[in-house]
Parts: sequence; structure tokens; C-alpha cells
Amino acid sequence: MSRRTALIALAIASIALGAVLVAIDPASDGDGNPSVIDFELAWSEDRAEEIRAEWGSDGEDAARLSLRLDYLYLLLYGAFLVLAVAATRDLANARGRRRLAAFGPAASVAAITAPLSDAIENVWLLIALGGDGGELAPLLGGVFATVKFAATVGALAYLIAGLVARLRARRPAASA
Repeated sequence: MSRRTALIALAIASIALGAVLVAIDPASDGDGNPSVIDFELAWSEDRAEEIRAEWGSDGEDAARLSLRLDYLYLLLYGAFLVLAVAATRDLANARGRRRLAAFGPAASVAAITAPLSDAIENVWLLIALGGDGGELAPLLGGVFATVKFAATVGALAYLIAGLVARLRARRPAASA
């Protein structure tokens, strides 16, 4: 399988599973419930407890399912990010875009850090969802969620920069 084919397959699978995760999110029921992302960023046992109370047992079950399915999702989007960053870096090197290529290693670290942080975050959130872990579980869930979001933004910024560079290269030169 080529890298391009793998990227397309991973993108489609990530989008499909992402849609499932949105559909089962406790916030999707239309009752104004907090989302799983709200729970990721609860930061304290008091806030985590408030969210669990707003969700009720059905919402907690949905959040638990969402966090468990997120392990598959993070494998999909993580593999996509790693391959896409590598492709962008390789293309930048091949086309002599030294500045863009120079950011490739940092973007690679970000692409790996995002899903790893997501996996650790999920452990702490599942503990917090069970009402265990005291202040530590929601705090560490929030820390790792923040690292995940920052790393994802970093990797995506690199991919966007690569896309912009590629589109600029395709523009016809202005006539003098």
C-alpha cells in the first residue's frame, strides 16, 4: 500500500469514527449536557463530579464508550498525522524548501505526542469517570488533554504550511 493510499484510508476511517464519537457524545442528546471535551478539561474533582451528575448514568455510559472507542480513533488519527507530516517533510526536502523541511522533526514529534497524550489522558479520564482518583485524575486528564490539543495544532499547522507552499508553487508566475 502506498503512503498516499494509506493517508486516504486513514483520513476516511478517522472521519467516520469521529462522526460516531460525536454522535454518542453525551452533549449530542440536545439536553444541553456537557461534552466529553468538557470532561477532558474539567481539571478538578468538583467539576468532574458536576459533569457526571449532569450526565446521569446514561451520559456516563456514553462517555465511557466514547473514551474506549477513542483508543481506536487515536490510532487512526495518530497514524494519519505521522504519515502526513512525513510526506510533507519529504516533499519539502525534495523541492528544496529548507525552512519547511527544517520544521519536519518538530512536527513529527508533535504528530507522535498527540495520540500518546490522548491515550494517557483517556486512562485518567476513565478513572475520573468512575469517581476514583480524587483531584489527581481530572487534573492529569486536563494536562494530557491540553498537551494533546497543542501537539495536534502544531502538527496541523505544519501540514497547512506544507499545503500552502504546495499551492503557491502551482500558481502561474506573474508576467512582468
